Amino acid sequence: MAVTFDLFGTLVEVEYPSDPAEAVARQLESRGIDVPDDWHVAYGEIHVDAPAGAETPLPAHVARALDSRGIEVSENAARHAVVAAFDPVVTRREGALEAVRAAGKRGPVGLLSNCAVPELVPRALIRSNLRGEFDATVTSVGCGWRKPHAKAFEAIANALGVEPAALTHVGDDVTADGGVVDVGGRFIDVTNTPLETLEAELEAEP
Repeated sequence: MAVTFDLFGTLVEVEYPSDPAEAVARQLESRGIDVPDDWHVAYGEIHVDAPAGAETPLPAHVARALDSRGIEVSENAARHAVVAAFDPVVTRREGALEAVRAAGKRGPVGLLSNCAVPELVPRALIRSNLRGEFDATVTSVGCGWRKPHAKAFEAIANALGVEPAALTHVGDDVTADGGVVDVGGRFIDVTNTPLETLEAELEAEP
């Protein structure tokens, strides 16, 4: 058995910008990039025709949104602005480290996170002192697919060297994280099973 964890809302809490479009705009302007008057409208529009379940990296979205208003910017510049806009305060949830280490006693442990912002997951792991606790880490921005899409769970299973059906996935979102059930795995909802009781829950698994 392999155990995988969601990150945000499951192992850590983060303080996101209350107005993401505005936060990105301020970072763009600080880099000398013009922001259109209707930026909030442009930011809220779909600019990348991606398949259902695919992840669109936020820098690509921002660059396309600017381009839709006649403003050309490199994706690298957009990336720096996005990464700076989403530079969060991170708090590790109580029992998170103990839960991850308890899971490691039973087999490989992975992290599977939906995240469209490059560098955000590594930063969150460093700031929560969880870096180095996982045998494999897969993000949606890295693999191209968001939970609950099967390809996201297949990506972490492949990274851990197991079949998707061997996964027990721990998360807080029954819609996204619960998608593991569709590939034959097991879902543990931390809103019902606190992290402090995870070890006992894993031991009780048939």
